[in-house]
Amino acid sequence: QVQVVESGGGLVQPGESLRLSCAVSGTIFSAYAMAWYRQAPGKQRELVASITISNGGRTNYAESVKGRFTISRDNAKKTVYLQMNSLKPEDTAAYYCHLESTNFWGQGTQVTVSS
Repeated sequence: QVQVVESGGGLVQPGESLRLSCAVSGTIFSAYAMAWYRQAPGKQRELVASITISNGGRTNYAESVKGRFTISRDNAKKTVYLQMNSLKPEDTAAYYCHLESTNFWGQGTQVTVSS
């Protein structure tokens, strides 16, 4: 069956960096656009970044993270990444990986930005 597993979350101070990883198995990873979403307590889940099928594919970012976050993928490793720099307290949320156009989501990884 399809498995989507995020990792890399944690507690960091404002201005620091984290890299999230999402490993996918049980399906043809390279057939899907991939995306990262996040959900803060009491808020709706929102799109953070997405990337089309190929390595180095076309990317799209939420306005709030443009210039700070970078999404990338490695189809050979069946993994998508989210490099998060200059983190802010408002980036605190559970981050979820999603195979676009499917119902496959990861379990989420918590990112907390606090001094």
